[in-house]
Amino acid sequence: MYADALMPPDIVALAHKVVEQNAQSGRKVVLAESCTGGLVSAALTDIPGSSAVLERGFVTYSNEAKIESLGVPQDLIETFGAVSVACAWAMAKGALEKSRADVAVAISGIAGPGGGTELKPVGTVVFARVLRGETAQPDGEMRHFDSDSRGEIRRQATLCALELLLP
Repeated sequence: MYADALMPPDIVALAHKVVEQNAQSGRKVVLAESCTGGLVSAALTDIPGSSAVLERGFVTYSNEAKIESLGVPQDLIETFGAVSVACAWAMAKGALEKSRADVAVAISGIAGPGGGTELKPVGTVVFARVLRGETAQPDGEMRHFDSDSRGEIRRQATLCALELLLP
């Protein structure tokens, strides 16, 4: 599709679809990424015309970054953990509030090889989406990507986040 793209073909194809469909609807997006470390933003910027869609991205890998950059309450992280739907929703809400975007998607997870627990094993990734002006219940989900590969977990999380950005 794009010979000079940095990302794998499946990510490039989906990122193209995200840019195209959001551009057609005049919608801007913002990302709050943790375990993906900016991969979703990078996938979008691989696509010509992405500047019409990607408003900004936050890479908030540490808990401190989530608190300072996105306004995630510290007690929320202490109570539920950084890898929780509650934290991902607060990340997405904070990203939307600190941008001019129409939709925010947040990702936080455990890519491994360490860091997992019995309740949240390696491969656990949470996602949340917040739409500007929407007052509905938080839209979030916890997924488990079954892989021993840090890269594969991050690839699958990137694909899932891109899907959430489709109008």
